[in-house]
Amino acid sequence: MNKKIAFMGTPSISAQILKSLYQNGFEIEIVYTQPPIASNRGHKINKSPVHIMAEIFNLQVKTPELLNSSEEKNFLKNKDISLGIVVAYGQIIKKDILNIPKYGWINIHYSLLPKLRGAAPIQRAIMSNLKTTGISIMKIDEGLDSGPICNQYPINILDNENSEELSLRLSNLASEKILENIDNIFENKALFIDQDHNATTYAKKIKKEEGKINWQESNKKIIGKINGLYPSPGAWFEFKSERYKILKAELSMTSGKPGYVLSDNLEVGCGDKSIKIIEIQRQGKKAQKTKEFLLGSQISKDTNLS
Repeated sequence: MNKKIAFMGTPSISAQILKSLYQNGFEIEIVYTQPPIASNRGHKINKSPVHIMAEIFNLQVKTPELLNSSEEKNFLKNKDISLGIVVAYGQIIKKDILNIPKYGWINIHYSLLPKLRGAAPIQRAIMSNLKTTGISIMKIDEGLDSGPICNQYPINILDNENSEELSLRLSNLASEKILENIDNIFENKALFIDQDHNATTYAKKIKKEEGKINWQESNKKIIGKINGLYPSPGAWFEFKSERYKILKAELSMTSGKPGYVLSDNLEVGCGDKSIKIIEIQRQGKKAQKTKEFLLGSQISKDTNLS
């Protein structure tokens, strides 16, 4: 039986899945990923993590600006694909292409659907201080992460875990669980169940301006922002017209005025209690641990950072 797979993905969380599929003997016929982008100064072209991974395994890669074209539709038809797998690809797949594979297209989504549909489920889960998230393996339809689900796998969000750390754990889980799901699909054993659309929430794309810290908010909400937006775009504040990005912090029970540095350990007052900054990065400078940062900084106890 033909078991050819088309894979679509772009970031590191997708590349980890592609690696698992290849190393476990699945037949990857074609890989789609977002086009390479030029670095800020334009001297270097950066390929996506999926692109790099595909080249390591000598897999054919396509990077169309527009996926839903007659060219790509005809290409995929001629490839005789049985199953499509999508993990954070970055383009919407239209009906004409969805109908090509015999078993359709499945998506590995990094939340427990119908919660957190959309572009940033990992970041939004942390920013919302959720205790649990997970992965959902679903059949793609024309809606936004709205297709029927065959399996979900929950995972606890660890205390003070950031998006990078949680992404890695979710990718490792998905890399393992996708294997048995593909086997079940090819053996017609997979059961897809409709989502409860009335329980839907959304994880909209992150905007850079969301990273600005409002010291009037609770310390838990600020920690959620710091961890959820790490490493990019990051949570930040401005002091004397310079931007400071907080890379790591923890909850503190010290109370004081919101936005004021409350101690020599860089505890900063919030709307509720405070946070203790552990690692910080001044605009244009390297990241520093608090002790090193304070040696040459104008920021000290009683400084107002608001």
